[in-house]
Amino acid sequence: MLSRRSQYSRTVLSIFVASLLTWFSATASGQNSAEFQALFDGKSLAGWEGNPDLWSVVDGAITGSTTAGQELKKNTFLVWDGTVKDFDLRLKVKLVGGNTGIQFRSQYLPKADKSAFRIRGYQADLDAANQYSGINYDEGGRGIIAPRGKRSVIGSNGKTAVVGDLGTEEKLLTSIKMDDWNDYRIVAVGNRIRQYINGVQTIDLTDDDEKNRDMEGLLALQVHVGPPMTVSYKDIRLKVLGPDADIDEVTASVSSSKTHKVVFVAGKRSHGYGSHEHYAGSVLLAKRLESAFPELDAEVIRNGWPADADAAFAGVDSIVIYSDGGPRHPSLAHLDELDKLMKSGVGLVCLHYGVEVPKEKAGEQFLDWIGGYFETNWSVNPHWKASFESLPEHPVTRGVKPFELQDEWYFHMRFREGMEGVTPILSAVAPESTMKRPDGPHSGNKAVRKSVADGDLQHVAWCAERPDGGRGFGLTGGHFHEGWANENMRRVVLNAIAWTAKVEIPDDGIENTEVSSAELEENQDFPKPEPEAEDN
Repeated sequence: MLSRRSQYSRTVLSIFVASLLTWFSATASGQNSAEFQALFDGKSLAGWEGNPDLWSVVDGAITGSTTAGQELKKNTFLVWDGTVKDFDLRLKVKLVGGNTGIQFRSQYLPKADKSAFRIRGYQADLDAANQYSGINYDEGGRGIIAPRGKRSVIGSNGKTAVVGDLGTEEKLLTSIKMDDWNDYRIVAVGNRIRQYINGVQTIDLTDDDEKNRDMEGLLALQVHVGPPMTVSYKDIRLKVLGPDADIDEVTASVSSSKTHKVVFVAGKRSHGYGSHEHYAGSVLLAKRLESAFPELDAEVIRNGWPADADAAFAGVDSIVIYSDGGPRHPSLAHLDELDKLMKSGVGLVCLHYGVEVPKEKAGEQFLDWIGGYFETNWSVNPHWKASFESLPEHPVTRGVKPFELQDEWYFHMRFREGMEGVTPILSAVAPESTMKRPDGPHSGNKAVRKSVADGDLQHVAWCAERPDGGRGFGLTGGHFHEGWANENMRRVVLNAIAWTAKVEIPDDGIENTEVSSAELEENQDFPKPEPEAEDN
């Protein structure tokens, strides 16, 4: 006979083994996935199936389009090779004309040819006229089942009753960006469904119609009948929720969910203590961005280009490169990757040495991406105190006051022809002392000497806009780490990063806390030198 202690031990062991087996079972079935998985590789339609005449990958986004003379008779879909049950789905969508929708827990229409890719079921809508954006529409079934801005319950009879007001409809309509990227989020747990566009809740649905609802099924993207349209989807991420998920807990922080993403590419250590502190400077700026904008996720990657760029830049709105430049610029081996991101509308910010790239390899691309760059044998890099006495009216200058600062201000930059699409932000007259060095690739040349002698304004920070809607910013300062303690220097750069990520900047600029001497010491690549001992 087992002792009471042995019986107790065996019982505990049995419970542990049973729990472990349950966990393994849930994990194997995908029901306890703790991370988001990417459903689109950014390059191909692998894992998706639809009409190849309508769907393709354009500039890193799944794109569905129709043209005049190609009008559809029936709605059609691009279908993911998998099913969803309880989940948190996040993606970006851009619609130009027409109507689109995101199908989930859906089924193929039983009487339709499967090759027509016709789907029925829950659909989160977006339309160019904003008549239906945010609703849930039961395609091929019950029609509109969840009006936007409302809490709704579908009874067992299949009819929707509005039971509350979310108070979000007006905010939703003003938050949707027409002909631009919008963040869509769908959360489904059991018979509860919530949808969000750009962080604004659009519906809260409880579906008690057991006869007509589906609790598991397909995920698909729609091209709609009607006039010519183009819809693009990217950064499609799915988190599978476990059977015990609580929709209130899953969406508790949705009001502060991250709808914008900035990635800092901080270069390798370089000049020694206090200079070219790429990582420390990036962390300092990233902290203030996140503090000012709860909806913004600022990530810092140390020591150059990320090993897994697809993962690092998934969902990115702007990239900040603060690094050494010239032949050591971290982007040079990845220009094709960066070009795809730029063509999809991602912003780009380059700080200090990060504005210099070789003319023959990347110069023209940087003119396109950020409007200007440091060109050897044309631009120069002296140390001098620049006095910024007046500032243009621009979102990037909001809250910025005239200031002066000692730095390694590069100038006589190479800009787009005629400064097309380029707005100078910080400009100053360089003193004659900046021309003391002999001519050289970085120190002087005939053209820059004439410019300084003529008293020309030298543009050391600028903004640029691209035809694809993307934005760029360049700053030639940032050599000395202590420069980030200057409130105006800091604010102009924070404003610029937010502007390139298409975040609305407050009228007084970004609020950012004072930088203490202790914070300046944090995260530097090199230790602070010990003070030299005095001779007795």
